[in-house]
Amino acid sequence: MPVLPIPLFGSLILAFLFLKLIVDGRGRSFIAVLLLQSSLQSLIISLGQHYGVSWALAIQPITAAAIPPLAWVAFETSAVRRFDPRRHLPHALVPVFIAFCVVFARTPLDFLIPALFVGYGAAILVVSSRGSDALPITRLSAGNVPGLIWRVIGVSLIVSALGDAAIVLAQIFDQGAWQPWIVAVSSTGMLLLLGALSLSSSLWTQTADDDEDSEPKTQSDPEEDAKIMARLEALMMQQKLYLDPDLTLNQIARRLVLPVKAVSGAINRTTGENVSRYINARRVDVACIALQHGESVTSAMLTAGFNTKSNFNREFLRIKHAAPSQWLKLQAENEGYG
Repeated sequence: MPVLPIPLFGSLILAFLFLKLIVDGRGRSFIAVLLLQSSLQSLIISLGQHYGVSWALAIQPITAAAIPPLAWVAFETSAVRRFDPRRHLPHALVPVFIAFCVVFARTPLDFLIPALFVGYGAAILVVSSRGSDALPITRLSAGNVPGLIWRVIGVSLIVSALGDAAIVLAQIFDQGAWQPWIVAVSSTGMLLLLGALSLSSSLWTQTADDDEDSEPKTQSDPEEDAKIMARLEALMMQQKLYLDPDLTLNQIARRLVLPVKAVSGAINRTTGENVSRYINARRVDVACIALQHGESVTSAMLTAGFNTKSNFNREFLRIKHAAPSQWLKLQAENEGYG
């Protein structure tokens, strides 16, 4: 065994990442709580599996069971809707139930713990795969990045359940000595991945917008779509909301006093694009003007409301079919020919 077990090393890294969120002023979120819980879980694994601490071995299933529901709540409150005690607090019953099983019925734990990781991971994967319009409180400037990050997190939760399958195989082949290493590598790897991905600025929003869960379902109506688009275009011209890098779909809907689904549906049906691409098209137009006025690519990016160069370059290439510097060169050549 190494002097410093892998889970203990992972716990220290995750604790450092958690402290970084605190210093950055992002400590009051469920993503930060997820990081802290992941750090504690790595510490408990280290104490139980490598140092044989009995109380750590006893509570390890309980603390492990807290991670999937916590990941789900972190996903929902950072991408889908604001925190709602009636909706989110019941997930705290999951580790309570596992604690009951630890005391009174340990046999189902070998099935329940992996099932929790697979179930919650699949739920995150399904919802985050619906596109950026299904994540109304993520920043539109981040494009599809938040959805991609949460899909990776969902997959990592599912894959972590394979560690339990590996433990069963080790026991079948009489290789029980491998169990601490399997737990250390699979659990710590998953927890470190959660920690690293949670630091992405694409997952953070300035405010927790109002929950749109109670909004009525809207049906396709070309006349109603045209009215919504006219109001939206007027709002964009007057207030230039697209210049705000932290703009979300919820914020647009609130300005229009309309349900989120009505706004996103009208944009989808009218333009054939999602809300993120609709907003980014306006930002690219602003960036083009800034470039023509002599601003650098980075300055034009920030002026237009983008906050990541990768998303700016990707959207610019999609709309103008050229990189910013190439587009500017082509414009100069065309003016020269004119």
